Amino acid sequence: MWNQKDESAIDRFIALDAAGNDPKFGVGRESFREQWKKWHAAFPDLHFDVREIIAEGDRVVTRWHLTGTHTGAEYLGKEASGAKIAVDGVSIDTIKDGVVLDGFDAWDSLGFREQLGIIKPL
Repeated sequence: MWNQKDESAIDRFIALDAAGNDPKFGVGRESFREQWKKWHAAFPDLHFDVREIIAEGDRVVTRWHLTGTHTGAEYLGKEASGAKIAVDGVSIDTIKDGVVLDGFDAWDSLGFREQLGIIKPL
């Protein structure tokens, strides 16, 4: 859904009441869709590279690497600057009948903000 820019996949793979650990994402499929649109509007070349997947029972752990260029819409109060981003993260999702019920994402949000120029490197 992310790399293919397939918004309709959200309806197929995200539960109506899906929840995550990031309060900015909100709760539910429509909140997920809103954030998905913001990311794609700000980073038209957004790309997730899956580095590793581990599945057991109803849990799936995905280690990923995200890249993109901020050439689109404003993001986190920062106008497009052409900044290139590259961040790593891990997602842990609960899946039932092929649909994501909830997820936990841990990623380098500090490095992301540094790369965008929102904060100065430490």
